[in-house]
Amino acid sequence: MNIIKPKTLRREATVGFLTASGPVRDMQRLERAKLYFINKGYNVLFSDTTYEQSEIYAGDDDKRLCALYDFFLDPNIDAIFCTRGGYGAIRLLNKIDYKIIEKNPKLFCGFSDATAFLTAIYANTGLVTYHSPMPYPDFGNETVSELTEKSFFEILEGNAFSAKLEGRVYKHGFSCGILWGGNLATLASMVGTCFVPNEKFILFIEDVNEPAYKIDRYLTQLMFDKNFINNLAGVILGEFSGVDDDSLLEGVFEKFSMNFNIPVISGLKIGHVYDKITVPVGIFVKLDTTKGLVEEASRS
Repeated sequence: MNIIKPKTLRREATVGFLTASGPVRDMQRLERAKLYFINKGYNVLFSDTTYEQSEIYAGDDDKRLCALYDFFLDPNIDAIFCTRGGYGAIRLLNKIDYKIIEKNPKLFCGFSDATAFLTAIYANTGLVTYHSPMPYPDFGNETVSELTEKSFFEILEGNAFSAKLEGRVYKHGFSCGILWGGNLATLASMVGTCFVPNEKFILFIEDVNEPAYKIDRYLTQLMFDKNFINNLAGVILGEFSGVDDDSLLEGVFEKFSMNFNIPVISGLKIGHVYDKITVPVGIFVKLDTTKGLVEEASRS
């Protein structure tokens, strides 16, 4: 696959807030996020679906798909930030004309439900995407985490990715591969689609408000995908906030790590939490559990 790295974020760039999953229920919060970026020196555009609601979606599938196309095709938009999560991205995946994205590559960012977009876009175009904070839940806060802010702009402005992992080592080791992942429940829902890399990858995952048994179910479901089994080269665990039983969850991860002879470590600062870092999807990295470090690396 030909890997495409989008142009980096520059001051005075125009960023588009793409609402393509759940609806915006608090416009004041989104306006606060818009003002945040304006004060940073950026121009901000809202997708038409910002003001839409159809059941639990920000408009029907066709409207949300058109919003996605509009932002990729608009030469005045330099970066696309998914406004929020919710649910709905997976409904669009088999309808997207990925050639439109491949011919108009640009920064594409989000997390949670946006994981479906991040991984599908990378799988179908080779465009590096970004598992990152979003306008509505993060930059729409009255205060923005310093860690979140620092990592976000450093990565989007072109700095090499590196993250210290200060969590538990479930299995020691060193490995290299494509950095890939996101929200675990969303990834599990995509089994059966062509979304897993056809080369060695380092999986990173997070989730929120899921009982431990469901996390086990999602991990088990992923193992039904042959590409997942054959190409998994390492696992990095993020935050699993709101879990019902921490000790049971530890057991889930212990048992999962026993299925593979690969490094498994926690401590990645991602998830449905206040402090989070921005993680590129599709870059080549090396993972070293002895150093507690994952960092961008050369393929050679």
